[in-house]
Amino acid sequence: MVIEVQIPTALRSYAGGQESLHIPGNTVDAILQGVASDFPDLKPHLFSKDGSLRNFVNIYVNDDDVRYLQNRDTELREGDVITIVPAVAGGTEVGILDAIVTGQGIELSNEEIERYSRHLIMPEVGIAGQRKLKQASILCIGTGGLGSPLALYLSAAGVGRIGLVDFDVVDHTNLQRQIIHGTGDVGRPKLDSARESITEINPHVQVDTHETMITSDNAMELVKPYDIVVDGTDNFPTRYLVNDTSVLLGKPNVYGSIFRFEGQASVFWAEKGPCYRCLYPEPPPPGLVPSCAEGGVLGILPGIIGIIQATEAVKLILGAGNSLMGRLLLFDALGMKFREMKLRKDPDCPICGNNPTIRDLIDYEHFCGIGTEADQIMVHKNQEIGVDELKRSIDRSDDIFLLDVREPHEAEICQLDGSTLIPLGQLQARVGELDRDRDIVAYCRSGARSGKAVKFLGEAGFARVRNLVGGILAWSDHIDPSMPKY
Repeated sequence: MVIEVQIPTALRSYAGGQESLHIPGNTVDAILQGVASDFPDLKPHLFSKDGSLRNFVNIYVNDDDVRYLQNRDTELREGDVITIVPAVAGGTEVGILDAIVTGQGIELSNEEIERYSRHLIMPEVGIAGQRKLKQASILCIGTGGLGSPLALYLSAAGVGRIGLVDFDVVDHTNLQRQIIHGTGDVGRPKLDSARESITEINPHVQVDTHETMITSDNAMELVKPYDIVVDGTDNFPTRYLVNDTSVLLGKPNVYGSIFRFEGQASVFWAEKGPCYRCLYPEPPPPGLVPSCAEGGVLGILPGIIGIIQATEAVKLILGAGNSLMGRLLLFDALGMKFREMKLRKDPDCPICGNNPTIRDLIDYEHFCGIGTEADQIMVHKNQEIGVDELKRSIDRSDDIFLLDVREPHEAEICQLDGSTLIPLGQLQARVGELDRDRDIVAYCRSGARSGKAVKFLGEAGFARVRNLVGGILAWSDHIDPSMPKY
């Protein structure tokens, strides 16, 4: 029997770029072992060294999580589909909910009645529901790709108080997807442009700005005054921090994540269903899952996922409809398909399970392996070269082999003159093309992937290989401003 295995975008480069595989076998374990055998580079993403299934990768048979089947030897049936769902650099199914707020004592002005008239004529909203929206408060973590549509639509819907947490400034690369900011905002704090956009859409909304990074030291204070938290983050330490803070304070956490053409959304509320740790007990090791800066993201995708998050937040406030609690919504923009996976509360979850071991916020950078040896790509200082030093070497006509380890579509954007392109994923197979007796300088966009290349080549016996610190972005900043940045 041959079973279809669906491969997510984040892992396709390890599976020959294929969206799905067809692997012979009768059990989940046999299929997964077949995948690992046919695609060895995919194996470490699925299994730990001891052969156990990775905690940051979920395996579904149709819409059931393998962890809740009896075991991985469960017999499969003809037509079953296995789906790999990794954590992406975001209970029981609940029907109509108790509303987050009551709306009592809240009045609407004539201008607000006119503004929200299309809501008011809906029986699911009406005057009572619009009062609830006006009374409600939502904290949006981030004003980037997800945070932009979130904040815009929540304010247009009439959510009375919106808190924004961010500490970044607007960059040209943000404008492809972060629609709350404009070209004239480049260089400004994101909070300033976001507040202005919200106020322009709806002056009745109170906008709280928190220009800070959310950390273990301030998370409880930031989240506590709000009814709902909406997670618009793009990194695992903050995602786990937002989850744990929400669990400890009993707040619903509306989750979304994006990568290239794929997105995920759910609602985590430990009092009524699972939390994020029930879905992904552990984060992937640093560098294993590429960020949007490395892997890219379709500019429209965060709009779709962010609007789904905004919709879920509004439903929570109104107490209407079926929440995504207990369900993980998967969206594939290329295939224009939605899929839904069941989520269950993990009785052994360390923060919301029967015997929780996490009772306070922890060091999330350390938990996610950042700043530890697991995060070190790491090359010695004598294996690094700065852009200024490389420019002097090139000007002297030194015999240097420039190794570009980015992807071909990146090299089409910009490239150092005279460099040779060997994508990082092909380096092991093509290492024979490199001359061990030449000085090699590896580079990528920012220095992360080329650091991995230098580490691999060093272990393979290349003694004269160095990493370009800061990558081609640093070259553009300090050497050739005419070189496009991406």
